[in-house]
Amino acid sequence: MASEIIIDGESLTFEQVIDVAYGKPGEPCVVLSDTAKSAVERSAAAVQTLLDRGEIAYGITTGFGAFKDKIISRTEVEQLQRNIVVSHAVGVGNAFDVPTTRAIMLIRANTLARGFSGIRLSTIQLILEFLNRGVHPIIPEKGSLGASGDLAPLAHFACVVIGEGEAEYNGETLRGADALARAGLSPVTLAAKEGLALTNGTTVMTAVGLIETVKARKLSELADVSGCLSLEALHGTTSAFDERIHAVRPHPRQIECAANLRSILTDSQFVRDFDPSNVQDAYTLRCMPQVHGACRDAVLYAEWLLKLELNAVTDNPLIFVDGDNIDVISGGNFHGEPLALAFDYLTIALTELGNISERRIMRLTDEASNAHILPPFLTECGGLNSGFMILQYTAAALCTENKILAHPASVDTIPSSANVEDHVSMGATGALKLRQVAENLETILSLELMCAAQGVDFRKKVLGADRKLGNGTRGIYNRIRSAVPFIEKDEYLKDHIESVRAIVANI
Repeated sequence: MASEIIIDGESLTFEQVIDVAYGKPGEPCVVLSDTAKSAVERSAAAVQTLLDRGEIAYGITTGFGAFKDKIISRTEVEQLQRNIVVSHAVGVGNAFDVPTTRAIMLIRANTLARGFSGIRLSTIQLILEFLNRGVHPIIPEKGSLGASGDLAPLAHFACVVIGEGEAEYNGETLRGADALARAGLSPVTLAAKEGLALTNGTTVMTAVGLIETVKARKLSELADVSGCLSLEALHGTTSAFDERIHAVRPHPRQIECAANLRSILTDSQFVRDFDPSNVQDAYTLRCMPQVHGACRDAVLYAEWLLKLELNAVTDNPLIFVDGDNIDVISGGNFHGEPLALAFDYLTIALTELGNISERRIMRLTDEASNAHILPPFLTECGGLNSGFMILQYTAAALCTENKILAHPASVDTIPSSANVEDHVSMGATGALKLRQVAENLETILSLELMCAAQGVDFRKKVLGADRKLGNGTRGIYNRIRSAVPFIEKDEYLKDHIESVRAIVANI
């Protein structure tokens, strides 16, 4: 982890966001580049020039949304900016966790650092001090329509900038002004354009989506491992992963997945050699390259999109300065449609990874489906013991929840602001749904790994304890067994499930 991250609005990376989100305050320390400082100061000076000229500019000397035609006097400009912050802070629901809040603040500071938003340098510096000293605004998860950006949640963040709202500091929730005082900071009085700059943009959905996309990549990779461990427990064959099959249907991620599965299962003594009486496996094993590979395409698309959005300017209006010429241009960069579509795509993909994993759990626990390779419900004394019967129930319940959540948010829109803002993206809703589906998938894969490890142990009783797993499954099996024993008879399983989930969460 770098000791210092320099932001300039153009070069922020996934890795830097994750480092700041999950790091301790000031580790790494976040600072503005000299180039960014100059750009910010030029933009703020342009706003002041517009005021001095008495020019009409949206959000600077006019109201907002449906009040865009209401002219605001010079003496009311500061009150206008405060009003947008306090009036828009109407978010509801649970507060974002600290890592998400830190990601929100970093991404917001980065987009403002481009110097097209008219915000003062001192205001951006205060946001960076929030990160470096550990002042974390309490930001409710719900309330954004994803066009005019993430107005409600960002307003809660902006409230702390002016000493209002609430913030967490050193584990304690305080009034905004008190949290600032504890950290040795002072609130600001917002100048022209600053309230709008702080609240207008795709920052919240970008932060949530980025964190979940990083998780999605890990889960998509883990799905290959869990699928392979299940294949070994079920005495499956690797023939369906033959590179010649995938070369003639040249989808890149399918080819990559098949190669990865072959690598994971290298040296495995649990897989089936050619058997003329059993030439192919069920789809959940045989079609992993096609299904897992297609799902990984969604991960890559989200990564590509978020890398663009991470260094994009997404508020409105934008201020372009060319010498003495100043243009204030209203547009729609705050609209979250690109993100909303990507999050829906990724949510569907993660739902599918859960669906195919749950079907493998079914094969592990259903004696008829696995051709009596494994005992019913992975227990030797069925009847008296239920074994792993209900693990499949839990996986099925989570899959059903994921299917419901996979309904796309991006196809829904409710006009707002007296029909001025008449099409919205629901991108923040899409990001929150993605987060829940990713969490559910984490559990489903944990349940599959737990069942597969139990199945492998039954096979060891037949084949011998010295039989080797594949090069890529051996490690995860050993980690599971270091935390969870082979279950000989019915016992309280929830703690074991949580132990495996902890392993999965930290891979």
